[in-house]
Amino acid sequence: MSDSNSYYDFEDGGPRGREEKKEQFWKGLSIGLAVAAAVALILTVMNVQTSLKARKIRDYYEGQAQSGEDSGEESARDQKIRLLEQYIDAYYYKSEEVDQGERAEGLYRGLLEALEDPYSVYYSPEEFTALNSELSGSYSGIGAYIGMDTDTGAPMITGVFRESPAMAAGLDNGDIFYEVDGTNVTDSTTDEVAALVRGEAGTSVHLKMLRKGEFLEVDVERRELDVPTVEWSMLEEEGQIGYMQITQFTQTTEPQFEKGLQELRDAGMEKMILDLRGNPGGTVTAVVGVARKILPKGLVFYVEAKSPAAGKEEYTCPGADFDIPLVVLVNGYSASASEILSGAIQDAGVGTVMGTQTFGKGVVQTVFELEDGSGVKLTIGKYFTRGGQDINEKGITPDVLSEYDPDLYEKEGTDSQLRDAVDYLNGKAAGKELNAAMAS
Repeated sequence: MSDSNSYYDFEDGGPRGREEKKEQFWKGLSIGLAVAAAVALILTVMNVQTSLKARKIRDYYEGQAQSGEDSGEESARDQKIRLLEQYIDAYYYKSEEVDQGERAEGLYRGLLEALEDPYSVYYSPEEFTALNSELSGSYSGIGAYIGMDTDTGAPMITGVFRESPAMAAGLDNGDIFYEVDGTNVTDSTTDEVAALVRGEAGTSVHLKMLRKGEFLEVDVERRELDVPTVEWSMLEEEGQIGYMQITQFTQTTEPQFEKGLQELRDAGMEKMILDLRGNPGGTVTAVVGVARKILPKGLVFYVEAKSPAAGKEEYTCPGADFDIPLVVLVNGYSASASEILSGAIQDAGVGTVMGTQTFGKGVVQTVFELEDGSGVKLTIGKYFTRGGQDINEKGITPDVLSEYDPDLYEKEGTDSQLRDAVDYLNGKAAGKELNAAMAS
C-alpha cells in the first residue's frame, strides 16, 4: 500500500498537488493571455502606424500631383517617381546602401531599356568618356593589345602596334605582365592592367615582364596613339594579291586605309582581299571615307529618319580611281558599317562578297552628350544600301558562300575562307556561287 501511495504521490502530489497545479495553470494562462494581448496591441499599433505613414506619403504626393497639374509645375510622372522614392526610403530594408546617384542612373537606364531597342543606350559620364575614346580611335599608352594567357590566366601582350613605344622597347607577343610600376598584376584582369599601363602622354611606366621563364624589365614612355583598325600585307606567292583587314570603323580608320592602300599599290598589288569579318561597325564618317576610295560615283547608302520632313539623307561618293579585282570577306559578325560597305561594293558591282550571311543591323544611331557629361545613343532611322536593300534583321547575302573551317585552322593554320578568296581571285573554283545556285 505504501508503495502504491508513494507512486501516486510521485505522479501528481496527491490532492494538494492537484490544487497547486490548477492554481499554476490558471495563473500561467492569465499571464500568457496578457502577453499575447500586449503583443497583438503592439503589432496592431505598428501596422496602423505603417499604414498611416504610407497613407500620409501617398496622400501628400497625390495632393502635390494635383496641385502640380493645376499649376503646371510638375507632371504626374515626376510625382510618381518621388512617391516611389519615399516608399524606398521608408520601407526598403537596404535603402541606406543605395545612394541617390545610383537611383538616378537606374531611372535613366530604365527609360532607355523601355524602348526595347538594343542599340539605344544610356551612358554614365565615365561610360560616355570611354565611348568617345573608342570612337575616336585614340588614347595615351604604350601601344599594345593586352589579353589573357589561356594556360596560366595571367595578363599578356597579344599584339604590338606598329611604330609604337611598346615596339621600340622590344616588347613582343606572348610577354606576360608580372609587375606594373612595382604592383604585382599576375592575378589582375586585362582591364585592370590596361588601366595601370595607360597614363598621361610623356610619362613613363616601368614594366616587369616574364618571357620564356626569364624576367625582362623595361621603362616605356607613354604616347598619344591611334589604335590600329586597319592591317595590310602582300600575300606571299599568291599572284600579287594584297590583303587588308578593317577591324572597326573609327576616326582613324580612313587615313590608315589610305596609307595601306598606297603601300600595297607601291608593292605591286594587282588583286585585293578586303577582310570585314568580325567587324562590328563604327562611325558613318569612317565608313563613308573608306567607301569613297573604292566606289564609283553615286550613293554609298541612304537613311530614312523618323521625321518625314527630314526626308531621305543620302551619303554619296564622287567616284574613286579603283579598278582592282576585289573580294570582300564577311561573316555573321560583320555588322552595321561593315554591312554598309560590303553592300555598297556588291550593289555597285566592283567586288565579290564572299563568306557567310552578315549580322543584319540596318539601323543607325546618333550620340547625344548631356550637360553632366553623360550621354545617350538613340536609333534615329533605318538605312538602305546603295541599291536600296533593306538588310535590317536580314543581313547581306554573299555572292559566294564560303564556310570557315576551324578544324583546318587548328590542324594546319589555314584560314579556309581566306584560301577560298585567294583561289577565286586566281580563277580557281572556290566556295559556292549563290547567284548561280539560286538560278538553278
